[in-house]
Amino acid sequence: MTKGEMRMRKLAILGSTGSIGSQALQVAALHADRFQVTALAARSSYARFFEQVRAFRPRVAGLCIAPAEIPEDLKDGIDWIFGEDAITRIAREADAQDVLVSVVGIAGLSAVMAALQSGKRVLLANKEPLVAGGALVTQAAREAGQPLLPVDSEHSAIFQCLQGAQGNKPRRLLLTASGGPFRTWAAEDIYRATKEQALRHPNWSMGRKITVDSATMMNKALEVIEARWLFDMPAQKIDVLVHPQSVVHSMVEYADGAVIAQLGTPDMRLPILYAMSWPERLPTGGAFIDWTQLRALTFEEPDTEKFPALLLAYEALRAGGTAPAVLNGANEEAVQAFLEDRICFGRITQVVREALERAPVVSNPTLEQVFEADLQARRIARDLIG
Repeated sequence: MTKGEMRMRKLAILGSTGSIGSQALQVAALHADRFQVTALAARSSYARFFEQVRAFRPRVAGLCIAPAEIPEDLKDGIDWIFGEDAITRIAREADAQDVLVSVVGIAGLSAVMAALQSGKRVLLANKEPLVAGGALVTQAAREAGQPLLPVDSEHSAIFQCLQGAQGNKPRRLLLTASGGPFRTWAAEDIYRATKEQALRHPNWSMGRKITVDSATMMNKALEVIEARWLFDMPAQKIDVLVHPQSVVHSMVEYADGAVIAQLGTPDMRLPILYAMSWPERLPTGGAFIDWTQLRALTFEEPDTEKFPALLLAYEALRAGGTAPAVLNGANEEAVQAFLEDRICFGRITQVVREALERAPVVSNPTLEQVFEADLQARRIARDLIG
């Protein structure tokens, strides 16, 4: 066996047709001597999924919604799995060392738990599993003896910064936020913002749901909760800074006064590949920063009057138990309603706040109770939306 073969890692990608999944396949192809894609899964997006299966020939392919038919050239040599549990089954059963979970919403929680319970390493690209089930997920990772490797650019940045701690105790985590498309808008204009305006992110190309979350700053709220669990850091030691240039992806402040930051161009391939190759580093093929063109790096305190979603994260963490799951479930319903033109932009955060006030909190929940809290939050949100 060659040295390259010894270092080859088998990879399952859940949510392969989305932005993160597609870019993960790009870097897997760039380093084909290091990564073997053994399983792919998606909800539907049949045309794109069939193209991916054709290009990578995984041993297993899964779709939550079965297509009318499978192309003839994809029938032999590939095991197909269909149904709403396809993603979770692949997470559990795939012949893979690593499972990249990039599934929109709380649907990724079952897949993360299944992967960890089967001893696999999880590369976590969606926030909701840790937001809704943080204590359960981190406990499962400890029992599996596996690290949770973040793929989000901000959490990957913190993870990278922590590699240089050398015994220096972290004092504070500093999550950076672009501020989204409405950073300089007046509060009344933000409230009435249109769908087209909310989906026009200044720096990043992302899916519709996460782009709206960025516009409300709920995305950063979810990241605060995620950081609490990923890095075992109390909420009062996690701060957010608005950084419009999106060059500093996040920072760690240490006890001796040093601050270590991770900088780079807005390119998700870097955190994706870092998680895939950790503890090694591999080139992404992306652009480098042109320091001569970088005129300024600016930082601002977030305006929580214009963007109250950020405060909800700290409120949910203080409440504990199922409160973060309620926050997440209500937000998913409210964002979907906004995207379907059923509520105005400013109503999104109001619905989440009201759901948090109405829903009872279960302390130390089981996985089933987390899912029940999510369903209850959605029922309350739908009632509020009308």
